[in-house]
This record gives sequence, structure tokens and C-alpha cells, in this order.
Amino acid sequence: MIHYTAETFTPAEQDVLRRYVTNLRQPVFALVNLPEVVKGALFARYSRTHKSLRRLLLDEFVDDLDISGDETIDATVGVARAEQLYQRVFVEYGDDSVAQLGAVHLACEQASNLLTKVLERGRLMSYLEQSTRYLAYDERFGGRYRYHRPPSVMSSRAGTRFVGDVDRMFDAYGGMVRRMTTWLTEHPDATAGTSDLARRRAIRAQAFDSARGLLPAASLSNVGIFGTGQAYEALLLRMRAHPLPEARSYAQMMLTELRKVIPSFLRRVDQPDRGVVWSDYIEANRTSMSEFAADLFADEVAEPVAEVVLTDWDPDGETKMLAAMLYPYTSLPESQIAARVADMTEAQRMELVQRYCGERTNRRHRPGRGLERLDYRFDVLGDYGSFRDLQRHRLLTIEWQPLVPQHGYAVPALVDAAGGGEAYDDVMELSAELYDTVAETVGALEASYAVAMAYRVRYSMQFNAREAMHMIELRSQPQGHTDYRRIVTEMYRQISEAAGHHAVAAMLSHVDLSEGILGRLGAEEATARRRSAEPA
Repeated sequence: MIHYTAETFTPAEQDVLRRYVTNLRQPVFALVNLPEVVKGALFARYSRTHKSLRRLLLDEFVDDLDISGDETIDATVGVARAEQLYQRVFVEYGDDSVAQLGAVHLACEQASNLLTKVLERGRLMSYLEQSTRYLAYDERFGGRYRYHRPPSVMSSRAGTRFVGDVDRMFDAYGGMVRRMTTWLTEHPDATAGTSDLARRRAIRAQAFDSARGLLPAASLSNVGIFGTGQAYEALLLRMRAHPLPEARSYAQMMLTELRKVIPSFLRRVDQPDRGVVWSDYIEANRTSMSEFAADLFADEVAEPVAEVVLTDWDPDGETKMLAAMLYPYTSLPESQIAARVADMTEAQRMELVQRYCGERTNRRHRPGRGLERLDYRFDVLGDYGSFRDLQRHRLLTIEWQPLVPQHGYAVPALVDAAGGGEAYDDVMELSAELYDTVAETVGALEASYAVAMAYRVRYSMQFNAREAMHMIELRSQPQGHTDYRRIVTEMYRQISEAAGHHAVAAMLSHVDLSEGILGRLGAEEATARRRSAEPA
């Protein structure tokens, strides 16, 4: 059994919480009897607070709720009658679309950073994850650093070393945050700014960014999930078939809480002839493919490659995109439109692109689905920290390989500049040695918990030009993390130069290639100005 730290609440707090959450002790619970805007606001705060969602609700939201007359509210009222109705439609008639009509806000707390990637894999769900940028991860919870302790590791001869070495990694993280904060505070390029508060917040975020690579993948996070019954069913089927024990046990907690709110939609998950068969199918395919790949590449050694490589694109993609742009504005067949586009001059093509995009005064102004006509596929070998951020983009296809230390790591330039490179290297060596010990004792899968986030992981990303516009423009902003900024700006360059898609690159007009010590300073100053303009 995995140990989770349970919070304590006063009797009065328990009375309040029982109205709004499905349990008071487990790390997984659903929100009930709350306005949708309150649920959304609670999840929005998740990324920037150490507090659990229950504590956050008590400390920051309950006073603003009208709870008069709520004393007898029961989260299960009406569930039985609704279940009877959905039983007829959903189970008896097999109308899966009905399961899209019921949704749940689910808090998933104390999840490792390996588990968060499993939780956030689905496309048709919304996620809000606790950020490494705004919170100090060396703060203790229940007297211990916040990281997952796999039962199989803890019960093995590697258990004591695992705790000791991971504690040392957290110690080093805290020391690096302090080092970077001092260095950035004294740096001449970090003294500009109209607001001292904005500057301090920007320094804090940059210090956390610089140090986060020292954190192990075992580090715990909180994830808020909003999804339909159908999406949760698909997620739970995958999790129940996942090789990671943490994912399988967590799936059971999720199923228990979700059934308190939308029981009918999840009736099939653990039925032997339905969900169990589906999960067995997923597991059997994964095992079969793992064995086949291991045999096929038994003697292969990875060749050195660049961090970002554009591996596939359509040379005629831009022409096809132009035809797709025109398609909804004519009554002609696509083949006839494509033939006309092929005869257009370069000037006419650029005019078409400009008219289709219009005047994009900010990056949130995005043109239509014509950009979805062409795709790009990239092979990336980047640090696990930036992978965590990019993996959450749902409208793309992403696959990743196991997290291992064999691909090496990179020390952030600011860490080297601040004289912290040697301390950084020491943690990477500690992490790699702990990985080897756990892998030999328990297995490679759970050894990944010991791998520091600065280590590289290999993953592929495939997306169309419309998603490229969204992701590359968003992730290239100065307030973004240096590591993923480098990755997406290289994608931008290769779309233009390697693929030769100059029109697509021209449409990405809000890509930011600027550099600076405190990339987040501008965003913090804008926040400060907005706050000062708010009425008291």
C-alpha cells in the first residue's frame, strides 16, 4: 500500500468540507455542490500554491460562499435516480455519447511527476498542474520532503539509500535556489524594472527555473482534472493497464471517488467482460511490442543526434494549405481549387496568406482550420523538465520513451554563470548512481523515480501548422522556461529552413526570439500594473 500524507481538519472545518468534497483523507477527491466558476478558480490556484485543494477551499473561498441552508447537503442526493436513467441509455443501449454529458472536477494530489504524465495524456480533458516555477519544492509536508516512495523500492535493500539520496537532491535544490536568488539579485542586468515587487517575483521564478532540473521525477505534484465520464473511463482503462504500480493503485482511488458522482458512466471499467478485457488488451499489446522491440534492437546503440530534428513534413504542404484556406469560400471541388492554387504567383500566395490571417494584434488571434492541412513531426531529445511542459499540449500526437540517465543532461547557462555548475554535476552523478542501484535491485521502471529532471528524455511530437502557431508562439515568450523556449524556437527555424515553409513561418508572427536574464520581468510588471488598476 502506498503511503499518502493525510491532512487534519478541525471538526468545524470537517463540517464545511463534507458539503463540497467526496472524502476528507484520500489524495483523490471530487468537488461537488459548488458553482462551476468556483471549481475553476480553485483549480486555477493549484499551480501557484503549496496548499491542498481542501485547505485552499477553506482558507480562500468558503468565506465568499453563501452556505446558509447547506448544512444538510449530501453529495449523493439524486445520484440513484440519475443512475437508473443512464443505466437504460448508457448500459442497455450502448450510447457512449451520453457519457459526454456528465463531467467532474477531480483533485489528484500527491502524484509523482511520472504519474502526472499518465494523468495528462488524454486529449479530451483539461488539466491544471502545480508549477515548479512559483513554488519552492524543498518545503516539507508532514515533516518530509514531497516525493513518492515506491513500496517496491522501500521494501528492498535499496530503500534506505533511495530516501537518503533523494533527500540530498532536495537539499541541493534548496541550496541552488538560494544561490541563484542571491546571484540574480546582484546581477546588473536584473536591476531594471518599474516595480520592486515585479522584480522580486521575476527573480524568484528564474531561481526556481534554474534549479528545477535537480528535482527527481519522484517529486510530488497536485493535478486538477476536469473531464467527462467518457474521458475518465478511457483514462482509467489506460491506468489500470499501466506498468507503473503507482498508476494502477491511483486508478482505483480515482474510480472510487468518481463513482460517488457519476457512477453509471464508469460502470464498465472493472466489469470482467468490458473494462477488464479492454485493459488486458492494452497491456498485452504493450508487452508484445516491448518484447519485439527489445529483440529487434538488441545490438543497436543510439546514434548522436541534435536536440530537435524535423523528421517528416510534406514538401507540397504549403500548396495544400492554401487550397484548404480557399475551400470554404467557394463552391468548387477541392481538386479544382488546388489546380488554381498551383498556378498562383508568389505574390498572390502571400496575399492569400495575409488575408486569411488578417491583422493578428496578439498571439491569441489565430486563423482557421486551413492550417490543419499540413503536419510536422519532430524527434526531440530534451530535458525532462521541459518535456513535462510541452507534453500538456493536447492537440498534438506525442509519444515518449522511458526516463533514463543514459542520454545525459545539460547545466543551465545561468547556473554555470553563478558558479553552481559543479554542485549541479554532483547531483546528476548522485541521481545516475541511484538509478543504477534501484534498477539492479527492483527494475528500470521504478528506477526512473530517481532520475533528475535535467536529464534528457527522447520524445516525438507531431502537430499541424495551427497547433504549431499556438504552441511555438506561446512557449517562445520571454516569461517561458529557457529550455522549452530553445526547443520551440528551433522548431520554428526548421519549419522555415528545413521544410522551406516560409509562408507558415511568416504566419507565426508572435514568436519571440529575445533573450534576457529575467525573462519573466515583463509579465510580472504587467501583472503589477493590472493589480494597481483594480478597484479596492
